[in-house]
Amino acid sequence: MHVTAWITEGTWPAVVDAARTHAPEDAEIVLLHVTPADVPGAAHGAFAGLLGRGHPERDPGTRVEHLAAVSADQLLADAARRLGRPCTRVERTGRVEREVVAAAEGADLLVLARDGDRTRLGPHSLGPATRFIVDHAPCPVLLVWPEAAPDIATIPHPPPHPPPPPHPPHHR
Repeated sequence: MHVTAWITEGTWPAVVDAARTHAPEDAEIVLLHVTPADVPGAAHGAFAGLLGRGHPERDPGTRVEHLAAVSADQLLADAARRLGRPCTRVERTGRVEREVVAAAEGADLLVLARDGDRTRLGPHSLGPATRFIVDHAPCPVLLVWPEAAPDIATIPHPPPHPPPPPHPPHHR
């Protein structure tokens, strides 16, 4: 069995715990982190727009790229330590939702966590990238709450039914 676990900054412990709990001992587990490509690009663009392209050594985009890589390495190392069994660590850069879907190709299970409104049940408990991944995953998905799930009383109520249209007047 091949399990891919999407590791993100705010929810990774729950994902790792779910992978450890639900994947058989002999499963191949991939811990996946995706760094958004637009973050360093925004820093490069801002620098070029303000100071021009004549000083590449002062471009903060390069520093942002380095910090993102160091952060991803540390996050994956922490996740691997928590998992406590052999795994592969994968770091990708790009459009997060598309990179996760691509990385899940060939997997038997994708584990990820809710990342939206975690105070109530419902569709808003998924952020846009997570919604895309759930909708497009090429394998079964295990979607976990990063902490205890909210009470069932938090399910949104459907809007009331509109009143029926008035009857047409009678004609002679």
